[in-house]
Order: sequence, then C-alpha cells, then structure tokens
Amino acid sequence: MRWDWLKRFMPRGLYGRAALILIVPIVSLQLVVSVAFLQRHFEDVTWQLTSALAFDLRLVNEALQDGARDEARRLAERLDMTVGAAAAPDWLGQQAVMRRWYDLSGRGVISTLTTMVPEIGWIDLARSDRWVILALEAEGAAPLVLEIDRRRVSASNPHQLFVIMILTGVLMTAVAFVFLRNQVRPIRRLARVAEAFGKGRVEPYKPSGALEVRAAGRAFLDMRNRIERHIEQRTMMLSGVSHDMRTPLTRMKLGLSMLDPGPETEDLLRDVAEMEALLDTFLDFARSEALDDPEEVDVAALARQVAEDAARLGGEVTLDLPAEAPVVALRPGAVRRALSNLLSNALRYGSRARLSLTVLDRALRFTVEDDGPGIAAEDRERAVRPFARLDAARNQNRGGGVGLGLAIANDIARGHGGTMRLSQSEDLGGLRVDFVLAR
Repeated sequence: MRWDWLKRFMPRGLYGRAALILIVPIVSLQLVVSVAFLQRHFEDVTWQLTSALAFDLRLVNEALQDGARDEARRLAERLDMTVGAAAAPDWLGQQAVMRRWYDLSGRGVISTLTTMVPEIGWIDLARSDRWVILALEAEGAAPLVLEIDRRRVSASNPHQLFVIMILTGVLMTAVAFVFLRNQVRPIRRLARVAEAFGKGRVEPYKPSGALEVRAAGRAFLDMRNRIERHIEQRTMMLSGVSHDMRTPLTRMKLGLSMLDPGPETEDLLRDVAEMEALLDTFLDFARSEALDDPEEVDVAALARQVAEDAARLGGEVTLDLPAEAPVVALRPGAVRRALSNLLSNALRYGSRARLSLTVLDRALRFTVEDDGPGIAAEDRERAVRPFARLDAARNQNRGGGVGLGLAIANDIARGHGGTMRLSQSEDLGGLRVDFVLAR
C-alpha cells in the first residue's frame, strides 16, 4: 500500500495516537491563522500605512525636484521626517535596497515606496529596526536622506499575535493532555489487569473512566468470573468423579488381595493401579490452571530441583543454567509439574535429557531436549491436545500415559501468558520442547 511507510513513524500506543490527533489540528489551525494574518491583515495594513507615507514623500520630492531643497527639508521635518547625512551607505552599488531576511513586512514597504515614488534612490531597512532610511534623488543635486519612524509603515508589534497564539496553543494543549491522560488511564488499567489475568494472576479491578471504558471493564469482569467458575466447576467435577471412582477401586483391590496369588490376580491388580494412575492424571489436568497462587520464585533453583528429582527416578539429566537468573512471580507448583512432565516424557522415550533456561527481556524459556525418536512436524500440533497419543511418533511400549503430559504443560504455559513450542533437538536429535513463560 502507498501509505504503509507512514505507519512506521506513527505512535503505537493509544496515548501517543490520541496526542497526535490533538496536536495536529491545533498546529494546523495556527498555521492557517498565521498565513491568513500575514496575507490579509498584516500585508494590507503595511500597504495602507506605506501608501500614506508615499504621499508625504511625494510632497517632499516635488519641492526637491523644483530645486527648493531648503523648502523640502522644512516640509520633511513638518511631516515628522528626520533629515540625515547625505553620505551613501557602503552597500550601495551592489543593490538598491537592504533589509533583513526575516523582515517580512519590509518587502511590502520597499515595493510600495519604490512603485509610488520612483525618485527614491535607495532604501535601508537593515541598519535599524526602528527606522526607515531612504534617499530622494534630484538631478544636479545631492540626494536628500530621510529617516522615518518604522511605525509609520508597518504595525509596531506584529509579533504579538503570534506570541499570544503560541502561548494560548501551548496552554490549551497542556490542559488537553491532562484530561487526555485521565481518559487513557482507565484503559491502561484495564489492559494491565487483563494481561495479569492472562498470566494467571487475579488483580483487583473496579471499572472507571468513560461510559465505554466502564462497559468494557464490566464485560471483562463478567468474562473473568465465568472463566473462574468454569475452571472451578471442572476441577470439582473431576475431583468428585475421582473420589467416587476410588471407592469401587478400593473395594476391587481389597477383593483381589483376598484371592489366591496368581497370574490372573496380578494382571487385575495392575489394571486397578493403572486406573488409579489415570484418575490422578485426569485430576492433575483439571488442576493445571489452579494449583497454587503466584509468588516470587528463584527460577534457577526451581529448574535445579526439578532436574534433581527427575534424575533420581532414573536416567541422565543435564542442566544448563545462566550465570544469573531473576526472581519471577509465577505459580511454582504448576511450573514444577509442567517441567516434571516434560522431563519424564523425555526420559520415557529417550535415555538422555537436557533442561536449559534462557532469560529473555520479557519472558523465560525452559528448554527440554531428549535423544528419543521425536515427533514429526505434522503431528506436533496434535501432540499438545488432551488425550492425543502418537503411536507412530513415540514408542507406546515405553509410554503408558494417556496423552495429557504435553497438554498439561501447554495449559500451564498459557496460564502464565506464555506458550509451548515443539521442534527437533539439533544436539540430541530427539524432541525439543520450548516452555515459555511471560515475565
């Protein structure tokens, strides 16, 4: 698009964009008023004043051209003109007029005087801001140099309008910025609370600001309450199902324990134990978003503890931590469970695992790698779904799970405002899982 380049220079935040919307009309209005004042008012006033002076100069010039130099001098003095020295200025010869570059009204003065009084030899507006110095030339006589008050040809304080306009514009802009900040602050508070909820933290919030912002705040509170009720109901439902099913399972275990030992009895006992493990896994998945409250945690110590626990269960676990790791607010129980699931999966399908931690500007990245068979690229999206079991990619004979390990870890990552990505390990050759948490 033709205007895409302009987006790179535009503010990205709401406060900056609103300020730009406020400033552009004010500046544009001032420029339009300034141009209109210069062209219509200031130039017209300058032309009228200079024309009046030109008529007076004509009277003096008529006497000078008639040879009555003394009469011309007396007439000039009566018309409030000062007769100066007859010496020509140094710059005369290169040009016939002299003015400063910023003297905008000087152009009109010079143009009007030279047009109405052609006998003017030179005009000097640069020697003094308060005087117009010019020379009337007559044939066979020295020029008559006149010094005229500048207020007779242009407005005495033309800058006053600009000063008042700029000061008023700055004052009104400052006042508007104060009101604008008060309007943007509730939106920022809502964004901050929504971001915290996305990271698993519930912060107190009361809708405030304009009606539209209050409506958005109430809608956010309703949505947050519905999500919390949904999580609570799901956890209670699975907890109740787990509790109700444990009773018949316990009776089955008791009944099997009273039977004579044998291959059939051992198989049934293993089936009962597997059902209990499945119930525990279902309950862990239900509790993945509500395990504990956020608290300040040393992430390096957390990663070290998880790696040590995984190593005690069997398998080779390598730990790679940065020299300095921050203390971050997160749910330690949930993160510990997610990393434990990832390491247990890595050791289940491979013989070696590596846990590394990378500290980014606004995130933490835990990376778990193994030397197992990995997961094909086309199956990685399906692998993080609940109850997904990839027989072709991962060796189910060494598994025994129900396909909730990656789903639980992904759920916990999203509960902390992060994500989880699956790829292939370049060093170990197996699966690589990047478990990213927002800071």
